[in-house]
Amino acid sequence: MSAISQKTLAELAAGLRAKEFSSVELARAALERIEAAQPRLNALISVTREVALAQAAAADREIAAGRGNALTGIPLLHKDLFCTEGVRTTCGSRMLDEFIAPYDATVVSRLRSAGMVMLGKTNMDEFAMGSSNETSYYGPVRNPWDPQLVPGGSSGGSAAAVAARLAPAATATDTGGSIRQPAALCGVTGIKPTYGRVSRYGLIAFASSLDQGGIICVSAQDAALVLRAMAGFDPRDSTSVNRPVPDYLAGLERSVSGLRVGLLKEFFDKGLDAENERLVRAALEVLKGLGVTLKEVSLPSISLSVPAYYVVAPAEASSNLARYDGVRYGYRCKDPQDLTDLYRRTRGEGFGAEVKRRIMTGTYVLSAGYYDAYYLKAQKVRQLIASDFERAFGEVDVIMGPTTPTPAFELGAKTADPITMYLNDIYTIGANLAGLPAVSIPCGFVGKLPVGLQIIGPHFAEERLLNAAHAFQRETDWHRRVPPGYA
Repeated sequence: MSAISQKTLAELAAGLRAKEFSSVELARAALERIEAAQPRLNALISVTREVALAQAAAADREIAAGRGNALTGIPLLHKDLFCTEGVRTTCGSRMLDEFIAPYDATVVSRLRSAGMVMLGKTNMDEFAMGSSNETSYYGPVRNPWDPQLVPGGSSGGSAAAVAARLAPAATATDTGGSIRQPAALCGVTGIKPTYGRVSRYGLIAFASSLDQGGIICVSAQDAALVLRAMAGFDPRDSTSVNRPVPDYLAGLERSVSGLRVGLLKEFFDKGLDAENERLVRAALEVLKGLGVTLKEVSLPSISLSVPAYYVVAPAEASSNLARYDGVRYGYRCKDPQDLTDLYRRTRGEGFGAEVKRRIMTGTYVLSAGYYDAYYLKAQKVRQLIASDFERAFGEVDVIMGPTTPTPAFELGAKTADPITMYLNDIYTIGANLAGLPAVSIPCGFVGKLPVGLQIIGPHFAEERLLNAAHAFQRETDWHRRVPPGYA
């Protein structure tokens, strides 16, 4: 059964239909791999063995009866900020260590309705605040390519699990690059859809105007299959967009000849590792051989994306995390002397250092006397960045460039310097500020470490991004590389 783990999600779906194996066999094989890998990777917070086997048995019955669809019986993992009814949902925080979600997030319910089998919940940076998956209350996730290195964050558990082939897919969220950055550092495919394309109902909020659910898989074809089931309007989410969802799978095989690709001038500037740049440019040459045209474009305001993001996101986090006060649910300190003591000690003991840092920053920029100077100005910069993207997409169909400045770095290397850590998101934040879809796909290796190519498109251009990513993956095998020890 070990060979099953090396198949893509699309290949597993075909195997299930051909009766080469059952969903229960798939689930058991995945659970065995998780058990073996967890001490090395720490990629999961919770394993839902009984749930998985029950759902897999139900999927087998559906398949035997001739029902089901392409996702029926396929195992997956959920990032541990998607609420899962009856299952612990921690957000990687002590604050929610014992929280059992009373309902399913829309993403969870839609994938369950599609027949997918939940194996467990993946580790993550606390409340999705981090770029390295080192802020989790449950300890850091390790990169399967080298356990001394970070997997990226905040969806590092999801990326590491898919890279190690513990599951063919894992849900994830992206607030400033938290799908694409770990996907790049772990050598897998990750897509952040347009803001509003995937429901945020039941997704525990970090920064509500930036958070977006997505998926991490092995290939663009796999991502198209899962995104098709995840996406769509949800009346329970006020930010959900009521717009038809195209058949992402049907659009994969179209020719990319004539596609206008913009090379973002500011992404190939100082700060980009020379080997990363070489591999990204080599990937662009592969696409050029398929008939795409390359044109340099510029986003003059993109250099302001990091400072703007680290005003807007903490401000929204400060507001969202105010609900964790020890009164209604979540962690509560022992023997509080009065209400003020309850608030202070509950939040002081329940939140980690990075979450406290961002709450304090957010509270400061929203305070009287500083709102106009910081928060309002950051929102104006955000609009400038969105306008720059809009002008660029008047000239090109997609924008391509590096996902990260460097390959994965050592655990602990940047934890003492928050600003250096924040700069890991320098190429990804712009898409979040503008609400644009973006995907990261593997495009080569620096030594033994994977490097990601990022593709950004205009609003609701997921079909175009997946088509371009699939075209590249038909010509290369970088996405099929598996870390040593996990093949």
